[in-house]
Amino acid sequence: MTVHGEREKLPAVTKADATKALSRFADGFNKIRRTLDPSLSPKYEAGAMLALDQAKVKAAHGLHPQGSPNVQPVTFQDAHFAIPKQTGWPRSFLADVRTNIKFGSGDYIRWYLVFGRDSIDAPWRVTYQATFPNNQAPELALDHGFAEAVPAGGASGLAADPGTLSASYADYLNSGKGEVFASGANTDGWRQKRIKDANGVGARILYEDSPAGFPPVALRTKDGGALVFFATYYHQQKTVSSGMIITVGPDLRGILQGPMKKKTTQMAISNISTQAVKVPPKSAGGKVEFLYRVDAKTALKAQ
Repeated sequence: MTVHGEREKLPAVTKADATKALSRFADGFNKIRRTLDPSLSPKYEAGAMLALDQAKVKAAHGLHPQGSPNVQPVTFQDAHFAIPKQTGWPRSFLADVRTNIKFGSGDYIRWYLVFGRDSIDAPWRVTYQATFPNNQAPELALDHGFAEAVPAGGASGLAADPGTLSASYADYLNSGKGEVFASGANTDGWRQKRIKDANGVGARILYEDSPAGFPPVALRTKDGGALVFFATYYHQQKTVSSGMIITVGPDLRGILQGPMKKKTTQMAISNISTQAVKVPPKSAGGKVEFLYRVDAKTALKAQ
């Protein structure tokens, strides 16, 4: 009997293969951090994680072109896997691992790594990464040990469909309008900070947000909601007053596109932002709550 993975709902990965994928990523991630070679990143990362992490590596390479051979390796222990049954492609699973990185002098930080692949022949690569305060992640719903992948569209049963979050978040940051997201540092708090930063002494910053095309990953939580990972872009246009110039420090020269003018007064800055949020079930009402957000500059261009 032939089982067709594109039609039958099957586990995205076996636990043994998930363990191998995690080990492969750990080796590759530490090699990237040691060599600061951005060409290695696509072998171990994809999607939003690749865009974000490769930008950081490029910036670090510009500062340390010989690499960082003495960097402490990140180790993963006590791995737990949330593996959904899925049809078709792409497929994904979540690894919850304890690192050797501490919260100050407290507990070791756990990383939540989303692995994905687009075909049976493709390697598993990390597409999203998150950490949660005090290592408290939403409790996922399990059915006979398997997680539930939530569809991106209208069949999600959620207060906001995962497939709409990238566009909704970008629209909210651009306009301040919308009732999707709960108040917090990454919603109205971030908008207020932008307003404050937009008109500094001798400088003006314009912001524009846009959705990213990376597929979100959503897993059902025990309360009927979902833990969702998604990404957005945002762009900044910085202009300084006459008599002032914009300079780029050595820590960002690795992502500078094109030459700097002798007297640069305008700079275009591109950024990627990745988020992990808790979306309540539609029946319960409520708003999308941000659990984690990280961003990185991906490109600078003098204008």
